Amino acid sequence: MGRRTDPSALRWLIGAELGRYRREAPMTLTELSASTGIGKPKLGHMETGRYQQFPEDIAAVLRACGADQPAIDRLTTLAGRSDAKTWWAPWAAVMPDWFKTYVGLEGLADGAFVFESMVIPGLLQTEEYAQALTLGTGFVRPDHAERFVSFRQTRARRLTDDDPLTLHAVIGEAALRLRVNGDETRRAQLAHLATMSELPNVTRQVLRPEDGPHAATPLGKFVLLEFAQVRPIAYTEVLDGAMYVQDPDGVRTYSMVADNLRQVALSPAESRALIRELAGAA
Repeated sequence: MGRRTDPSALRWLIGAELGRYRREAPMTLTELSASTGIGKPKLGHMETGRYQQFPEDIAAVLRACGADQPAIDRLTTLAGRSDAKTWWAPWAAVMPDWFKTYVGLEGLADGAFVFESMVIPGLLQTEEYAQALTLGTGFVRPDHAERFVSFRQTRARRLTDDDPLTLHAVIGEAALRLRVNGDETRRAQLAHLATMSELPNVTRQVLRPEDGPHAATPLGKFVLLEFAQVRPIAYTEVLDGAMYVQDPDGVRTYSMVADNLRQVALSPAESRALIRELAGAA
């Protein structure tokens, strides 16, 4: 299947970039409207990604903001992909709206850094683990659980597609020890985690309490997504929604936290040994 194009996520990414360039100019929407001849409401919609952004409008905005030609070329080229179908559409009814944007962005990303302290990251979950976790949290209706698990399994194929996502996951030891539907499910999940880490595009490290304090202590789960044609973004979840960090300084802070986690956690080889040890003891 390769990388998964999602028109709504593409519009969101393009809009985020347009907003960054305008703020860095710096220009207000009123000033940008006067410079480009594009109405202020339309410019606002271009930045939010509410409607499709046309290449000629994107080029006009970027030129007014002082962007160089390579930046104009990459964003107008990206806009040309916005007529594709949304890959997750068959599961739209079982996903909250705030999560749809994230999975669309994940499908477009080249690389992802994921930190999970309490559960195995979704891309690395087995079907049985995902189903038990979905039912256990209570956030998905029981009659939707099977379809949601199907969506998770399809999403996980991004790691083995022709153009796979490069994933670096740092996982808290508590996630490895979490009892999810009994020892058999947990043992199979740990074995799957060890197997997936043998893929050339997957790296995972385990973070133990005895490894000491780290920069992510107050954060919990977060994700850094990297793209070939736009700048990276950070993503974190709250109880009933999500927050996206697009500001370069904010993204840089999350990148520093990710670097700290890589240094504090066990090495990939040590992590593999611990996971296999826990799988055998489960």
